[in-house]
Amino acid sequence: MSELNYHHLRYFHEVAKDGNLTRTAERLNVSQSALSTQIRTLEARIGHQLFERRGRQLVLTEVGHITLDYSERIFEAGEELEATLRQASAGRQAVRIGALSTLSRNFQIGFLAPIIGRQDVEIVLRSGSANVLFEALQAMALDVVLTTEPPARDVFSSFIAHRVAEQKVLLHGTPHRLRHATLEEMLREEPVILPTDSSIRTGFDSLITRLGLRPQVAAEVDDMAMIRLLAREDAGLAITPAVVLADELREGLLMTAPFDLDIGEDFYAVTLQRRFPNPVVTDMLEKAREAEAPRAD
Repeated sequence: MSELNYHHLRYFHEVAKDGNLTRTAERLNVSQSALSTQIRTLEARIGHQLFERRGRQLVLTEVGHITLDYSERIFEAGEELEATLRQASAGRQAVRIGALSTLSRNFQIGFLAPIIGRQDVEIVLRSGSANVLFEALQAMALDVVLTTEPPARDVFSSFIAHRVAEQKVLLHGTPHRLRHATLEEMLREEPVILPTDSSIRTGFDSLITRLGLRPQVAAEVDDMAMIRLLAREDAGLAITPAVVLADELREGLLMTAPFDLDIGEDFYAVTLQRRFPNPVVTDMLEKAREAEAPRAD
């Protein structure tokens, strides 16, 4: 076992993922015979067969599955080592942050506030869908992902979801739309701007069911920035956390209705379980918790 080779594991890992020796050889630009030799050498080192041939496909044996699991952990550790050493050798500390493309820009700025302007930190921002961002986080191409929905968690998951903020969801609109005496009257008379596919929408649907209402929907939007613009244009009442409309509320362009909807939204910073986490991210998470603590209600 002392002669177990990193390259043997790499070739095995690639074949295991493809399930086809010919296809893997073509993709890696090596001969099929050379690839077969690497696999046989690894099998000889560990003393067990790794694949069974079924037609043209190579299927992992039980030992093959165990070896694949360990090889993935080994390669993840290698990638973490390279990423850590790159950061240590750089003149400035890079922090790579992913955020859902639909996430409130104001929340993102608030999370970034502790490092904005720091001369020793380089900020790299990337937006996209949850699947794309979590894949990048798993591959250590990102240090943290900002989201309102934590990733699925199971025994094999290495993600850690840190809840960094919890905010009430309220009704916001131009002053003339807030003249109503009751919540029921307001929702009956005024059009609403709804986010799609979120915990907010689920909570709002439950609310109107309890109230027996069918409100007029001015727009259904999957982007908080667009909800903000529509509210500014007086398209209807925006159903969001106040952070989304912070500038408009501060300037008096929009106001918040004095009704508790009993709906909340959580904001998460998701990291990967690592032996050497990015110290800048660790500091940002601590600052976010400190900022949120006094607001708990």
